[in-house]
Amino acid sequence: MSEKVETAPAASPAKASEHRAKIQSFVRTVGMAPILILLGIIFQTLSDRFISVQNLSIVAQQASVNMVLAAGMTFVILTGGIDLSVGSILAAAAMVALIMSNVPDLAFLAIPLGIGAGLFFGVLNGAMIAFLRLPPFIVTLGALTAVRGVARLLGADKTVFNAKLPFAVIGNGSIFGVPWLVVIAFAVILVSWFILRRTVLGVHIYAVGGNADAARLSGIKVPLVLLFVYGISGAFSGLGAIMQAARLYAANGLQLGQSYELDAIAAVILGGTSFVGGIGSIWGTLVGALIIAVLSNGLVLIGISDIWQFIIKGLVIIGAVALDRYRLSSSAR
Repeated sequence: MSEKVETAPAASPAKASEHRAKIQSFVRTVGMAPILILLGIIFQTLSDRFISVQNLSIVAQQASVNMVLAAGMTFVILTGGIDLSVGSILAAAAMVALIMSNVPDLAFLAIPLGIGAGLFFGVLNGAMIAFLRLPPFIVTLGALTAVRGVARLLGADKTVFNAKLPFAVIGNGSIFGVPWLVVIAFAVILVSWFILRRTVLGVHIYAVGGNADAARLSGIKVPLVLLFVYGISGAFSGLGAIMQAARLYAANGLQLGQSYELDAIAAVILGGTSFVGGIGSIWGTLVGALIIAVLSNGLVLIGISDIWQFIIKGLVIIGAVALDRYRLSSSAR
């Protein structure tokens, strides 16, 4: 009588696929963290001032505004879009906040009006993209120039100051030793994570980025999702304006926010969010923003000239993204 040998059932393809997806998601979330750690080690080796409480606090504050802008940009890029206007919106919103802060008895409206101005421009972008079906690149490229013009008009092309800025504590104060800028930035990251990962709206955002036509056929109101992501990008730009104005006690429509959109986009892409949409995480964006801040701060500490800073920063971003893409393709095999 032959003895029957029992064999363990093979894992189902569905479970294997799910396991592989979880691994890819984990790699995507923390994929650039080793680059951040490596940069920290390199800069500490070249300058023993890098890893100090004071300098790390400076790095976190330098990264805070970009974190907020990049959080909004993450929502947009997850839908397969782009927002080139965040720097200009920041400038216009900062002008609104500074002008209002100088109006007697109405200074308390500076923060809500500043954020509201950012929300207004963001929703305007979203409406043209969602309802008029205009390409996001063209709409936000036009807004980059037009809103910058609005910012300059608001201040008559001059810098607006307020030495007694009522919300200056945001840019220069702290709570339990942690700068308010950092607290606000991390609060934005947490709120963004909650929306993207714990709400139906977040599921819809990923679905629209994955396949807008399929999302529409499944009953998702794609135009409203697009209106939301561009609106939140604008609102976060308005919040970034308040943070930046609070640091400077001033705003300038011509110079403030210049090229901020490039740093925000770089942080999102460094963090593993795909330009085609539907793939990415807010924690990856956080790491990406920190990489950019560490790179900028470290190069200054070791005495690298401005010219070489641009070159090195660009090469590191390209190399880091290439490495991340290689790791993601390896994990998928």
